[in-house]
Amino acid sequence: MGSKVWKFGDNIDTDLIIAARYLNTSDANELAKKIFEDARVGFAKEISEGDIVVAGENFGCGSSREHAPIALKAAGIKAVLAPYFARIFYRNSFNTGLLILELDKKDIDSIKEGDNLDIDLKAGVVKNLTQNTTYKFNDIPEFMQSLVDSGGLMSYAKKQLDSIQG
Repeated sequence: MGSKVWKFGDNIDTDLIIAARYLNTSDANELAKKIFEDARVGFAKEISEGDIVVAGENFGCGSSREHAPIALKAAGIKAVLAPYFARIFYRNSFNTGLLILELDKKDIDSIKEGDNLDIDLKAGVVKNLTQNTTYKFNDIPEFMQSLVDSGGLMSYAKKQLDSIQG
């Protein structure tokens, strides 16, 4: 079946992901209800658990707030695919456990809204089940993947501490 694609353009900043007026809470579930509200009214009600955001270059630019990846993850977004992420968003995503993958711009451009994708982390590919094509994504450093697998930096650190303490 795969995961449904929601397509966005270049330079989607953190204010478009979660508007500053909602930053009076750090409750992930409340933030999730407001994602992309200024870009697409009602977006949070349209998505389903496991959907994928596919965006253009420089996704997550703007402020350094962690609220943006937290809100996306809490909304059920399985992954964000883009050719390039703003560096602070890149790190915040891994720290919060949100999977992000960098693909060639030509591959991103070929993916259409509504396509169904399947991510194979072991093989390092994204399969477009709608178009019957496969895209290679940039390797994820092992440590960064372990952060995602753990659910984020805090969960990773807790697991490390628990293993040391026995």
